[in-house]
Amino acid sequence: MNKSDLPFVSASELSRLMAAKEVSPVEATEAYLERIESLDGKLRAFVTVTADAALDAARRAEQEIAQGNPRGPMHGVPVALKDQIYTQGIVTTGGSPVFKDFVPTVDATVVSNLKTAGAVMLGKLNMTEFATSGLSHQFDPPRNPWDLERSTGGSSSGSGAATAGFLCAVALGEDTGGSVRFPASWCGLAGIRPTWGRVSRYGVMPGVRSMDTVGPLGRTVEDCAITLAAIAGHDPKDRVSSNEPVPDYQAALTGDIKGLRVGIVRELVYTDLVEEEVRQSVLDAGSALKALGAQVEEISIPLAANAGAINGAIRVEAPVTYQDLLYDRPKEIAHDNRIGYLVGSIMPASYFYKGLRLRTLIRDQVLAALGNVELLLCPTTGVAAQLLGPDPVIDSKKASSRIPWLLATTFSLANVPALSVPCGFTETGLPIGLQIAGRPFDESTVLRAGHAYEQNSDWLTRRPNI
Repeated sequence: MNKSDLPFVSASELSRLMAAKEVSPVEATEAYLERIESLDGKLRAFVTVTADAALDAARRAEQEIAQGNPRGPMHGVPVALKDQIYTQGIVTTGGSPVFKDFVPTVDATVVSNLKTAGAVMLGKLNMTEFATSGLSHQFDPPRNPWDLERSTGGSSSGSGAATAGFLCAVALGEDTGGSVRFPASWCGLAGIRPTWGRVSRYGVMPGVRSMDTVGPLGRTVEDCAITLAAIAGHDPKDRVSSNEPVPDYQAALTGDIKGLRVGIVRELVYTDLVEEEVRQSVLDAGSALKALGAQVEEISIPLAANAGAINGAIRVEAPVTYQDLLYDRPKEIAHDNRIGYLVGSIMPASYFYKGLRLRTLIRDQVLAALGNVELLLCPTTGVAAQLLGPDPVIDSKKASSRIPWLLATTFSLANVPALSVPCGFTETGLPIGLQIAGRPFDESTVLRAGHAYEQNSDWLTRRPNI
């Protein structure tokens, strides 16, 4: 295989080629670095490229594999990290000039876990400021590889651009209200938000701590599976980190979903937040799962229709986290964050308390639904990638101008795992994302269903023309 073709190989296939010694981690890393050098000026995905460190790690991986000491599926795989994740000795900005000189003295646990797995770190990825904005950037916003005039979605915007643009094999993002699934949907990728507590958040800049979780974006569901397996597990440095055993996610991808019970959530499908071609693609995906042997039916989660408002009421956690900055240096915070934080800082306690009560109720409704079915289905976002520019004005009369990531917040509030996987394209050639949510700590079933659907569609054969 020519070196220039290596970036177009999925992370999981690249892993198999390296384990078989048919491809060198060094040549794979060089191929990605050359592509970053060639194309990142257009895509704006990276904040920092760590070429020398990446090549050193690739040489170690090559030597270990040659000596018969493989570390697992991520050994030698080139990855990139959202710049919200601490990296020892490497600037970590959180998407804000406020932290342009911040150099952590420790690695985040997910970074330590990836290094232990033998992954190769290519660098740090662009993002919206503090991971608490869906679209606005302090740095030049990343471009969507499917249309360079359009957004990737946020807040893990660089993670979407880099993975879809073949500048890394897989990327880590962080998902609070949908920040992994949102760019996965708009960039034609797979991306999973794990169960809250499944992955350590030690060394990750906070957004909304009661919902924040790190998750991977990959070009295939299997790429997400092998990456999640490498970063998941209990961490005593994160007090909400779970002791739940981490299964072999890759082994769960059997392709067999016969008898699996799937519920299409009415409130997240038949809403003016969802444009017609997105709705139809999701319903077609439900039919495809049924053809594969799943039992598919429509179900109701009444409070899902109000998830956006509930989410807004509890996001006061972000202005509390950054209150010193808000009070002392407000003009250094981007406009949409500044307004949101100022509003959040004066929100009456009764509103926050009501938001917490409603969050408990929506979680109860989600879990009740998951007592009757094993998976929940809906769009990831109601619209395809929008043109770059100011945040859209909320207009109840136009679905295309509504906040497009609110469909993801239901499962963030419930703290259950949710996967986005491509399920079609608009007439203008933009990706559409299908969202599959499951029971707490049952990422295996979510990934199995996403993989089975993916392998029986032709979406993976399409490639953006940058």
